[in-house]
Amino acid sequence: MTLNLTFKMRKSPQTALVLAEFLADEQEWRYGYDISRSTGLKSGTLYPILMRLAEHRLLETSWETVEAGRPPRHMYKLTSDGLRYARTQVATTSANSIRVPAWNEVAG
Repeated sequence: MTLNLTFKMRKSPQTALVLAEFLADEQEWRYGYDISRSTGLKSGTLYPILMRLAEHRLLETSWETVEAGRPPRHMYKLTSDGLRYARTQVATTSANSIRVPAWNEVAG
């Protein structure tokens, strides 16, 4: 079953950045922390985006099973509809809107 992807979802450079990050490795499960580090988005920006994408069934979510004494980690992966949506959104977003934050450009 294919979802109608004409729903209203806020289009922002931050959402496009998150979607582009998922497109970098389309089939991999991703941790929110890793997405935050690679995009430069703070948790207060990133996690609401992830929640909206999951509510629209564009992301599959799962809890990682870990050894005793460590808290479980939430993982995210694009659904097939999410993959189509991400490709469309990233393609229609200008190259200037999707970019790595300036602090990542500094050579260390």
